[in-house]
Amino acid sequence: MAPPLPWREKISYGLADMGFNFYWANIATFLMMFYTDVYGISAAAAASMMFVIKLVNAFTDPLIGAVADRTSTRFGKFRPYLVWMALPLAGAGVLTYTTPDLGPGGRLAWAYATYLLMMVCYTCINIPYNALSGVMSAEPQERSTINGLRFIFAFAGSMLVTAATPAMVAFLGAGDEQRGWQLTMLAWGVFASLLFAATFFNTRERIAPPARQQTRVRDDLRDLAGNRPWMVLFFLALIIMVSITLRTSTAAYYFKYVVARPGLLASFLPAYMAAAAAGAALTPLMTRFVDKKTLMIALMSLTALLSAAFFLVGPEQIKAMYALQIALGLVLGPKSPLAFSMYADTADYNEWRNGRRATAMTFAAATFSQKLGTALAVAVIGAVFTQLGYVPNAAQSGGSQAGIVWLMSIIPALFALLAVAVMFFYNLDSRTLRQVQADLAARKAAL
Repeated sequence: MAPPLPWREKISYGLADMGFNFYWANIATFLMMFYTDVYGISAAAAASMMFVIKLVNAFTDPLIGAVADRTSTRFGKFRPYLVWMALPLAGAGVLTYTTPDLGPGGRLAWAYATYLLMMVCYTCINIPYNALSGVMSAEPQERSTINGLRFIFAFAGSMLVTAATPAMVAFLGAGDEQRGWQLTMLAWGVFASLLFAATFFNTRERIAPPARQQTRVRDDLRDLAGNRPWMVLFFLALIIMVSITLRTSTAAYYFKYVVARPGLLASFLPAYMAAAAAGAALTPLMTRFVDKKTLMIALMSLTALLSAAFFLVGPEQIKAMYALQIALGLVLGPKSPLAFSMYADTADYNEWRNGRRATAMTFAAATFSQKLGTALAVAVIGAVFTQLGYVPNAAQSGGSQAGIVWLMSIIPALFALLAVAVMFFYNLDSRTLRQVQADLAARKAAL
């Protein structure tokens, strides 16, 4: 058994995910409303644009994964991307939240171009970062710990962004909301770049593909298509992302138009993130006693129940809203570190079955499904808003308010139940995984 990773390295790995959430949390929480209420794009046009870009960007994930798997530098395959792409991502983020004085067609074209640029830059650094967790250690429990710490930082970053961004926009803009958003994204980009650099300098890659491995991209894709546990995780990630994105993206509209207290958003979403960080911290402990498949089924079942319960909460029941939000954070917090440690396990499973390892492709195709899920969620929100007559910055009709409530409760609950059903097909249990690890170790010892 390999010695445990030093805590400095585990913590340093997690720092980068805080940086990623300086972008991701802004996109998930504020970008739709930025486009509709600040930049002046209709809800239908913004939703369509975000759906198209997410769809296009999803297909870049396997490409970046293939390139990263075939990268070879003295710093490793994946770590260099943390410094190569940090500043391009920061610049793209600023451009996305920049509002040039253009006509309706020009504004929409600018939104398409800058959002696509930001998402491609994000992919170029995030895919190698995800893969890095699969090559730092071969021990399943160490992977659970690495990813548990990672998502503590991720949720902390999301909590910081959702709490601080509105105030930063107001302060940096000094009354000019458009300039405030631009400068706020510049600040987040600088902070994120510093965290990416810290991860680069303090982590190491220890697992390499089999000696003399030569594979084509289509071989990698064929291996994944025949990898049953990975296929289950692919659909699981898509479904869970739909459920989470529906609630996160709708929350700003919920507090603005249903509760009529938009200021609560600055504490409502951070309350979820703080609870999720606590849940993520408990993941390594839970996986010591509960099989990963069983744990995931239990978590998503509770998610469905809690999401559905939100439908019964009236706009004046603020304490009940927060109680359910915190409970959802505790339940969903372990989901992300659990899933990412399972992706690393499926990379081992693929090497065990086929004699080939494509770590970055494994994680890239996983984020592909997450982006499809996000795109689908945005499309659902846009369709509901358009159908029910959403009008920006105006009192909403009864139908529009009801649609917002459904997007916060019943619809995410149904997707969570679908995730439970999918997880029953996962067949890489703890006993099988131990055999996979033992066989791989024996093969390497024989070389």
